[in-house]
Amino acid sequence: MNKIYSIYKSIFILALLVTSCNPDRVSQDVKRKQLFTGNWDFQLSDPVEKDTLVNNWRSLDLPHDWSIEGDFDEKHPATFGGGALPGGIGYYKKTFGIPSEYTGKQVYIQFDGVYMNSEVYLNGKLLGKRPNGYISFEYDLTPYLNWGSENTLMVKVDNSRQPNSRWYSGSGIYRNVWLIITDKIHVKNHGTYVTTPSVDKTRSDVHVEVEVVNNHPGDRKGVIKTSVLFRGRKMSEKEQTVTLKTRETKLIIDDHHIKNPELWSVEIPNIYTLKTDIYISGKLADSHETPFGIRSFTFDPDKGFILNGKQVKIKGVCNHHDLGALGAAINTRALERQLEILKGMGVNGIRTSHNPPAPELLELCDKMGFIVMDEIFDMWEKSKSEYDYSLYWEEWHERDLKDFIKRDRNHPSVFMWSIGNEIPEQWGQRGAEIGRKLSKIVKSLDSTRPVTAGMNPPIHTNKDNVTLQFAGPAKPNALAGSGALDLIGYNYAHQTYTQHQVNFPDIPFIATETTSALATRGYYDQRSDSVKRWPYRWDQLFLEGNPDNTVSAYDQVSAPWGSTHEETWKVIKKHDFMSGMFIWTGFDYLGEPTPYVWPSRSSYFGVIDLAGFPKDAYYMYKSEWTDETILHVFPHWNWEPGREVDIWAYYSKADEVELYLNGESLGKRSKKDDDLHVMWRVPFAPGTLKAVSRKDGREVAVREIKTAGEPARIELEADRNSILADGRDLSFITVSVVDKDGNLVPTATNRIGFEISGPGKIIGVDNGDPTSHESFKSINRKAFYGKCLVIVQSSGTEGEIQITAQSNNLRPGTLRVRSGSLSESPEQAKTQTSLNH
Repeated sequence: MNKIYSIYKSIFILALLVTSCNPDRVSQDVKRKQLFTGNWDFQLSDPVEKDTLVNNWRSLDLPHDWSIEGDFDEKHPATFGGGALPGGIGYYKKTFGIPSEYTGKQVYIQFDGVYMNSEVYLNGKLLGKRPNGYISFEYDLTPYLNWGSENTLMVKVDNSRQPNSRWYSGSGIYRNVWLIITDKIHVKNHGTYVTTPSVDKTRSDVHVEVEVVNNHPGDRKGVIKTSVLFRGRKMSEKEQTVTLKTRETKLIIDDHHIKNPELWSVEIPNIYTLKTDIYISGKLADSHETPFGIRSFTFDPDKGFILNGKQVKIKGVCNHHDLGALGAAINTRALERQLEILKGMGVNGIRTSHNPPAPELLELCDKMGFIVMDEIFDMWEKSKSEYDYSLYWEEWHERDLKDFIKRDRNHPSVFMWSIGNEIPEQWGQRGAEIGRKLSKIVKSLDSTRPVTAGMNPPIHTNKDNVTLQFAGPAKPNALAGSGALDLIGYNYAHQTYTQHQVNFPDIPFIATETTSALATRGYYDQRSDSVKRWPYRWDQLFLEGNPDNTVSAYDQVSAPWGSTHEETWKVIKKHDFMSGMFIWTGFDYLGEPTPYVWPSRSSYFGVIDLAGFPKDAYYMYKSEWTDETILHVFPHWNWEPGREVDIWAYYSKADEVELYLNGESLGKRSKKDDDLHVMWRVPFAPGTLKAVSRKDGREVAVREIKTAGEPARIELEADRNSILADGRDLSFITVSVVDKDGNLVPTATNRIGFEISGPGKIIGVDNGDPTSHESFKSINRKAFYGKCLVIVQSSGTEGEIQITAQSNNLRPGTLRVRSGSLSESPEQAKTQTSLNH
């Protein structure tokens, strides 16, 4: 231990010597909570002499994921299942000053997530270690600060022991870091708990519990006020006079009553704020705000999910935490874009698979109206990967679970806690014991939400007394029957869902994970009317499929444990007692490229590809889950002459669709029984396919697909043409290869290079290809089925950013994005099409 301390002491001496003479200095007019992400130094340890610094620092801003900067290689120990990108050991350091005037303050540092095995040092003193790569944590800097002079913070991150995840984890300080400066008497971190025990249209009771700590050397008497605010208006206020002894933490309890509350719902997600003010001798010592929502809900064994008295079907997706080309490095706009795309599909639910999410995700779900299943563990004592969290379970699981619940329990979007996903222990009594223990911990901190888990369904018999078999051991699920769960959650085996009320007549049901359909955006096998299960078994290597590792984008392929999109939704939509579903997955993600292995390095499961481009199944859900008029016809119309091609159409608000080829009708089709699409089989002839949907004989929608000619030019389209000049905001620019008439060329694979000028930079490129080994951090990308993506980030300067896309023999495209102090209104910031030379 002394030797280890000496090593780190030497490291910090070196760090002080090489640090700039002008360290960041905390403003004297300081906010209680401020981002602490700018001007860090980073280096990877020596690849040969691991855990050794080589004094090769580079400056960067957090959040940061060093793995995404690396090269894809099947030899990386993370394997293709973990994204085939490098891990290793990294070091971060930051030198900063705290004014001497703040000597009497309390200073904390909060990390939203560090992957993984972090060690944090301040001025050579170890503050603590945290193995869990997804958990948020805090350290008190106060005892070790050099007031009025330099301080050096060092963070060691060890992601060298791999595989430790079944998907891409990323590496580093990949979430935000915050500096908290308070009075010695203050509201504790995550020390507020707001509940609404009674809610109706005319009145809501708001119960408030606030932990206040006194770190002054003596007792303090003060007034503590709690106020409920809505859109800046004070709706209720309470105050108490209390005396806190030195080092005492006291629980302050208040009850507020709100008349005619504005309820939180998925359609109108109203947010209230609890404001806690602490006054000592008439002076404000601390002020803390906690957003929350007022809503009533229940999960009913017969009626499913009831929100504010209304039956709501949860139409959700599971998502991993990576952001495609950005890797694991969190970015609020990138998360918001994902949620906007999902909202467009009709999604109203998110499962945080299979770990605590970034706080920003829950904040966005609060504001945008998503029903969240908040999940913490992918494994308990038994491992799924050689170096996963099971190694730390005994020492850390209770603390991690408590920190997780306290951090997230005020979010109105969180409606259920998941304590595990497909836990190996679920089949035995040990699983039942652990489940009961975890559930008890959850309920000791939050009794307002049900506890669930993503389980393999229990064995049961059908009406003919035949045992139904599915993934997992052929024995009863002990966790399901343990009494630990308030809400039974099954992963897959949709054919068993209707038997739930036979097995558990008094416990509500949720399909925690469904579908596992597979698709490559833009690629289509012929024919489409047969369902394939790839791989044939989950535990066997899949050596067939397509030679280029593609999967048909018709909804005709799923993993053997899963089902197609249509198969699953047909079951869920029919039964009221089924609270809803969470599709595996909303977006493709890095790692786990089922059904293939290397050279594939990212998933095929998403309804939306890694770049954020919807696959065709997106429009099936849009036709079922939204009130919009939908007519989506596919595939493209560029084929070999005479080849028979299956044409599918998803539609809504119509009785029928009629298809025309070059003006000649190919017949009308209508959905029968529980059909979700219609189909024609058509010999290819170049020209125009035209689909017309009709209701009561009147035209509702028209869509055309034309045979594209040779690639001629590049078109650019930004998701927003105005972004904040804050150094973080993003514009996602879709790059399309089109012919001379502006038709997308669906077979185009042109390599496209990007140039940028003005106050912005390119931080990522992608095309959605699960087999591509091109760097996400390049300034060029090949088109994949006619499209690719470039992501532009603003700098801290206002002005016009110009992006130019070029390729051999194509007319280039140019796009301008404004970087300003305030983003424009949604109407002003609509997508902008390229200015072509």
